[in-house]
This record gives sequence, C-alpha cells and structure tokens, in this order.
Amino acid sequence: MASYIAFLRAINLGAKRKFPKEDIRAAVEAAGFTGVETYINTGNVRFDTRLRSRARIEAALEEAFLADRGFEVPAIVFTPAELSEIAARAATFGHAGRHYVSLLKEEPSEAAIAEIEARTTADEVARVSGRAVHLLLGENYHEARLTNAVVERLLGVATNRNLTVIEALARKWCG
Repeated sequence: MASYIAFLRAINLGAKRKFPKEDIRAAVEAAGFTGVETYINTGNVRFDTRLRSRARIEAALEEAFLADRGFEVPAIVFTPAELSEIAARAATFGHAGRHYVSLLKEEPSEAAIAEIEARTTADEVARVSGRAVHLLLGENYHEARLTNAVVERLLGVATNRNLTVIEALARKWCG
C-alpha cells in the first residue's frame, strides 16, 4: 500500500458545493481507499491504496465524489514525498508576505511557466516548481493580479492553499 494526498478543488464555496470533511472521508472510503484522514474543511485528504497511477487514483476519487455530491470535484493527487518537496521549496523563497501555493493537476509546459512567471512584479511573484506555483504576494494580497484563476487560465486545473496549510500537511502526513 502506498499513501497519497489529494487536494479537492472548488468545494465549500457557496451553498451548492458543500462537501464537509466527514463526507469526504466517507466517500473516499466507499471508493475503496483505506487509512483515510482529512484536515480542515478545505478539501485535503490522505489515504492509502494499491493503485499506483496518479491518473487512475484521481479518476476513482472524482467518480466517487460525483456520485456522492452530484457535482464534479476535481482531485489533485500528490505523494507525501512530492508534498514535502513543495513545502521545502517554499522555505527557499524567504518571503515575508502572503504565500499561497496553487497545486496543478498536470505538469505545465515550459511556455506556460514562462508566461506566468513573466507576470511577476515588485509586489507579486510567481515561481513554478513542478506541479506547484508559489504565489508570493505583498500587503495588498486581496487585490492581487496573480491569483489561482490566472494560474488556471494559463496552466490548467489547480487548487490553492496558503503556505500554512501546506506546511501543516507536510508535517502531519509526510513526517
């Protein structure tokens, strides 16, 4: 059995996309995964499986979520080693402002990476590392132009977490 961590996109936003963590856990278990744990109510779930293909794992989760909720819930899956690397990479930036990480479903092309990193300004920085886009934002982060919506438009399906959550999950599930 191998462990994986899935980040769910676009849940618990508004009245129609509710998916409490207890229900996520039940849906993942019903799909045949074991050792299921969730962390806070933003769609973070750890589980064990005999499956080895990330695409097959994501498809199985997404099918289970659609059956349970009646709406599509993209799942973005990482190994514990990959999540540890994302958290470790974040520490190399030495950024004192707001730090968010957009987690990508697919590896971006070099052209797409160049396009998003070219949007860097003195107040907003985008750095791509594998399937993670580190968004380093200044004091006016609520007015940022570098957002997960921009990441998705340029790089494909993504979900966003702040660095505090990424580091907590790396300590909790990758330690």
